[in-house]
Amino acid sequence: MSAQSSQNTVTKPRLWTRNYLFTLFANQFVCLSFHMLLPTLPLFVRHLDATEDIIGLIMGVFTVTALGIRPFAGRAVDTKGRKVIFLWGAAIIVSSVFAYSLFPVIPFILTFRLIHGLGFGLSTTAVGAMVTDFVPNSRLGEGMGYYGLATVISMAVSPAVGLFIFHSWGASALFHVSAFIAGLGAFSAMFVKYPQKITPRPNEPTSFFLEKNAYLPTVMILLVIITHASIIAFVSLYADSLNISNIGIFFTLYAISSLLTRPVFGLLSDRKGFSYSIIPGIILTSTALIVLYFARDFSHFMIAAICYGIGYGGLLPAFQTMAVRKASPARRGAATSTFYCGMDIGSAFGMIACGFIAKATGYSTMFLLLVIPVLLALLCYLFLGRDSFKSQQRLQSLLGKMKR
Repeated sequence: MSAQSSQNTVTKPRLWTRNYLFTLFANQFVCLSFHMLLPTLPLFVRHLDATEDIIGLIMGVFTVTALGIRPFAGRAVDTKGRKVIFLWGAAIIVSSVFAYSLFPVIPFILTFRLIHGLGFGLSTTAVGAMVTDFVPNSRLGEGMGYYGLATVISMAVSPAVGLFIFHSWGASALFHVSAFIAGLGAFSAMFVKYPQKITPRPNEPTSFFLEKNAYLPTVMILLVIITHASIIAFVSLYADSLNISNIGIFFTLYAISSLLTRPVFGLLSDRKGFSYSIIPGIILTSTALIVLYFARDFSHFMIAAICYGIGYGGLLPAFQTMAVRKASPARRGAATSTFYCGMDIGSAFGMIACGFIAKATGYSTMFLLLVIPVLLALLCYLFLGRDSFKSQQRLQSLLGKMKR
């Protein structure tokens, strides 16, 4: 028995390779650079006497160009190469962020923000495909779980660091540091080595910009990301309306919970199946939204943060793994861009729609209504996937074990 175990350990595909590590570093630096500007760029633009609608426009056009470039980025990543597209994207990020400090005038800032979005769309699509090239299929869930930690870590660290730099040394120093960090992402990618060019299978539709095998997980993440966008945008305002202070701890707890559980859910997806990540993820995400509906004090927000961090931490890597697993290696760029398009659309729609809902019904009712898209994502998983029958079997087995 022990000999067999030892043999399994030896033959287990290796995850922590040089290429995988440097791909993680490249992604981490791009994320750190991006999140550093989220709370600080609006402050900088306000200092230029911009009104709220102009601030919103400058922040929003980034998503528009990032979303618009993704289908073309997916095609380019599959035909021109992951690494070269990432380097182009990172170079655009470095140039546009550095330019913020050189031309501090609203029309120029708006222009550079548009260009920044193009670079971000190119680089994130490319690195999302790169990482799948270096993760064994049998460990794809685990590998994508670690890959997804970059966003969590940067959300936990970068905003505070960005605000500190902005208030201590000014906007120019902030933009220089952010550009330098993005440059470190490009530097890390230089150490990624591709042994051979990935070529498409015969008769494979490489001319198509989106990957059909990624449609279902893309729809599911679109539904779930609506809730994530609403929490990012409105939980602070909700807490303020209840006279609850120190709500920043909400995001810290969310980040820590997600950070600790994503690798675990990745392993469960690989060894037990997606149901062991998606079902608990849906339950915990819904629980968090219901807790926010009933929230009246600080502790309720903290419980919601932990539940949402764990739940979302299970759902995102599972959906992303589903999106790329059925795609051929030559189509994983298209699969990644398809998946990220769903995230971009869901985020934009969530912030806009939830703003109207909150105005009409209040924050608490808005969070309760957000349970609906989460449950729709669950129905999509159970009944619209090719493995829906298998998914229902796993669900019954999981519920049976919970009852025992």
